[in-house]
Amino acid sequence: MKTILAAAVLMLTITTFAQKNFIDQNFIEVTGKAEKEIVPDEIYVQIFINESDNKAKEPLEMLEKKMLKKFEEIGIDLKKDFLVKDLNSNFKNYWLKKTDIFTSKEYQLIVHTAKMAGRVFRELEAFGVSNMNISKIDHSEMEKFKKELKTEAIKNSKETAKALAESIGQNIGRAIYIRENEPYIPYRANDAMMMRVKSVAMEESYTDPDLEFEKIKIEYSVQVNYELQ
Repeated sequence: MKTILAAAVLMLTITTFAQKNFIDQNFIEVTGKAEKEIVPDEIYVQIFINESDNKAKEPLEMLEKKMLKKFEEIGIDLKKDFLVKDLNSNFKNYWLKKTDIFTSKEYQLIVHTAKMAGRVFRELEAFGVSNMNISKIDHSEMEKFKKELKTEAIKNSKETAKALAESIGQNIGRAIYIRENEPYIPYRANDAMMMRVKSVAMEESYTDPDLEFEKIKIEYSVQVNYELQ
């Protein structure tokens, strides 16, 4: 019991000394910030194909074959940017209601420009697939940008601390405390990102519009305490 009590007292003493040692120092606390806007190069398109929604009542396999052929024609890398997410069937309900058996599939496609996203919507609409939406936008080098912003935020904090210290005739020393905050990346469900695709008039004179998605804004901040000399 004495050993446990002694250990507890020692731990409390060390903690108190560490806190006192930090608080007794003259320091200046600043927040460094950095932000960047980037054009997304990964646009995630969700596609839903349901046999029951198809006006021509084509089998799902036929619709899928048409879709994949069209994607290849317009330059999409199917091995890299396309996958099947889910497969469903109303087979169970068939035995209860004696209705036709329909199958549906969900796909995920990644395109790299807003113009290509518009092209995909138009081509799929042409043969009866209109149940699509954009679920997410991202960038292939997001981690690289985050690291760059961390470095920039730290540098900005030092410049701010130095300017404040000099305004009162003092200088800053080494950093004695650093707390980094998670980068803020707003994926807002706005009309440009999450809009449900509606039917459009397919005219012979139609050309792909010059579309642009809203840029992704990354914000990063870090709290730093510098010695005040």
